[in-house]
Amino acid sequence: MAAHASLTFLGAAGTVTGSKFLVEGGRGRILVDAGMFQGLRDLRRRNRDPFPFGASGLDAVVVTHAHLDHTGYLPALVRQGFRGPVLATAATIELAELVLRDSAKIQEEDAEYAAGHGYSKHDRPRPLYDSDDVEALLPLFRAVRLHETTRAADGVEVVLRPAGHILGSASVLVDVDGCRAVFSGDLGRPHHPLLVAPDPPPTAETLVLESTYGDRTHEDTGLDVLADIVTRTIDRGGVVVIPAFAVDRTEVVLMAVRRLVLAGRILAVPVYVDSPMALGALRVYRRALERHDPDVRTDLGPDALVFDPGRLKEASSVQESRALTASRTPCIIVSASGMATGGRVVHHLKHLLPDRDSSVVLVGYQAEGTRGRDLLEGATSVKIHGQYVAVRAEVVAVDGFSVHADADELLAWLDSAPEPPEVVYVVHGEPAASASLAGRVRDELGLLAVVPHDGEKVRLREASTRGTR
Repeated sequence: MAAHASLTFLGAAGTVTGSKFLVEGGRGRILVDAGMFQGLRDLRRRNRDPFPFGASGLDAVVVTHAHLDHTGYLPALVRQGFRGPVLATAATIELAELVLRDSAKIQEEDAEYAAGHGYSKHDRPRPLYDSDDVEALLPLFRAVRLHETTRAADGVEVVLRPAGHILGSASVLVDVDGCRAVFSGDLGRPHHPLLVAPDPPPTAETLVLESTYGDRTHEDTGLDVLADIVTRTIDRGGVVVIPAFAVDRTEVVLMAVRRLVLAGRILAVPVYVDSPMALGALRVYRRALERHDPDVRTDLGPDALVFDPGRLKEASSVQESRALTASRTPCIIVSASGMATGGRVVHHLKHLLPDRDSSVVLVGYQAEGTRGRDLLEGATSVKIHGQYVAVRAEVVAVDGFSVHADADELLAWLDSAPEPPEVVYVVHGEPAASASLAGRVRDELGLLAVVPHDGEKVRLREASTRGTR
């Protein structure tokens, strides 16, 4: 019966990361997203907590997109006994395989490095999950087509719709025992350089809305800022380091650099992509363009040229990455992770942050507690591999490259629904951002808007007779 349907906020409530939304009906129980907490230490520690009622009690997981804060807890669920299907678009599955394998490898390497160099407080530091857990997860993925109704569990159906955030990203309509709830996932901007715009939200009584940029609007000056910082850095003989999320942000940055080179606004210096996951994602994106995936724009030109600024170099091996770190030849290095929390970019930062000629360009959201956030807020030193490193390099944030909708765009998306929802739950944001967006939803759209508490459980509203899907 509809009276049994409920929603519990197990992550991304009061914070940006760790998206997990439990939907329960009279017969079925699913999780929308299974994300890893990132950033502040207290948040990261929550990744070690067991799933509240036992992972084996879940019937299915529905994933909105491949980023770690939406998929990174999946291997931990498997380690705890989950064996149900994981539903996602085909592109999300391709990218999640790369993201999760890389995540396990980085965790294993970081644990080994910490043990060998004695900077962990644990005698035997262990990863949250390992490569075996990821390999056990991968057969559970089930590809779902956009706009098609799919049975997720007894009494639970889902429909995925384009979200325009990264390749394969989707918003999710959940119909559970006759109650309809929409989960925005991470929403992209109306004019993503690669992807079609997000679909308007379908009619539903409940809507769960992200608020990553819920208290700000983007300035579309990204190309100008990037051109200026690259030119300044190259003129003084330095290296430009761009910590970039391996999935989508790397592709967007490469397209931007290509545009600047073709327009003669920057010199055609070597551009290195130094991240195995980013290189794998780049291959996935190229295949998506070749096969004309439904969420990819059709006006991008020759597929082979879209991501090539002219002197693109791929640093695939550890040896190539180390040689690049040791070099001081003027160039642009695009490397993961985007918040400088791990991966090869950390090694580049360790060597280049003390260099006044070099620069660090931040092109994505920087969560609290990350090195990227510290750099964004003007830190004069950051801790890397147990040692403090001086920050003398120029640090610049380029807001215009965000592939998250800003506050105005989130409101416009919500307002484009054929029928307004009866209640909007504002999640996936820092407290100030969520509170600001909820206030605007109430004041400007006249809707009931609530910022839920972590762990809060609410009854889903019964479907009305107004409108259709």
